[in-house]
Amino acid sequence: MKVVQIGEHLMGGGRPCVIAAEVGLNHNGDMELAKRVIDAAADAGANAVKFQNYRTEDFISDRSATYKYISRGKTVVESQYEMFKRHELSGAALCELKAHCDRRGVLFHSTPTSESGVFDLLEMGVSVLKNGSDHLTHLQLIRAMGQTGLPTLLSTGMGTLAEIDEAVRTFRETGNDQLVLLHCVSSYPTPSEDVHLTKIPALAEVFGCPVGFSDHTDGIAAAIGAVVFGACWIERHFTIDKSLPGPDHRFSSDPNDLLALIEAVRAVEKSLGNPLIGPASSETTGRQAFRLSCVAAKDLPANHCLADSDIVFRRPGTGLPPKARDRLVGRRTSRSVAAGHVFEMGDLA
Repeated sequence: MKVVQIGEHLMGGGRPCVIAAEVGLNHNGDMELAKRVIDAAADAGANAVKFQNYRTEDFISDRSATYKYISRGKTVVESQYEMFKRHELSGAALCELKAHCDRRGVLFHSTPTSESGVFDLLEMGVSVLKNGSDHLTHLQLIRAMGQTGLPTLLSTGMGTLAEIDEAVRTFRETGNDQLVLLHCVSSYPTPSEDVHLTKIPALAEVFGCPVGFSDHTDGIAAAIGAVVFGACWIERHFTIDKSLPGPDHRFSSDPNDLLALIEAVRAVEKSLGNPLIGPASSETTGRQAFRLSCVAAKDLPANHCLADSDIVFRRPGTGLPPKARDRLVGRRTSRSVAAGHVFEMGDLA
């Protein structure tokens, strides 16, 4: 599998996965709130923070189209155009947010919706691009991403195998092999039965590239499972307060959620280890302390012919193991031994 480098992070090969906080619309068009979200993500231990540098006109022309969501416990129906328009970030705002990410030591990245958006990010000096699931079939955009030479995250939500294959081929035809696929289910929140984490190794095998997980589920179980299946990148919607108004805060992780996820992921990564079968280093002492040895069942005189009833199995495992009993039976003792004595070969004539 091709190893992909994004910033200082290497993707694939059992390396620690990147945890990315997807801010999306959760800045509510407020730059100070956006910076607070970056700070909270960095404090929780996130490696990356993602924004969106779209222009609403790139993907919405029908201004009568509506969007329905739950905010602060109430159902809201509003114009898609108006909702997205008030969350747009200017080029200057994105540059300011990237600078803030740089100061906090987290990787800034963003999802463009046009070729000009790709070029804007390139001029900012970003080290990775992200293509959203809704633009999986926008091959011109994917081609423009590939032509930058930058590593790119490609979300596969709603995609058929044929659509994903066409997008991957389009990207690679530019000569750029720095591609990471993100398994994604574009429903908010995603029901557990629709997650299908086994798609992660399947995508990796079919396309020969690292695969991550864009997680829209409730809780952290799916993200932890994704790591077990080899995910190199975990993306979660993130907010500093789930009660803030807006379409995405309700199903996003808050700082406590993100901290719990990151701690669990790092613990699981340590637990994965390697597939070599054998005792762990921490079991070395236990092999002697907890295993069994052949032990004298009672006081035995010298030159005694050992019978089955003379031998029991007891801790510690420092002497002859239980399987050696057949070798002991019928042999004579070279010396007297007390009850509980752990048999050694030197005890035999």
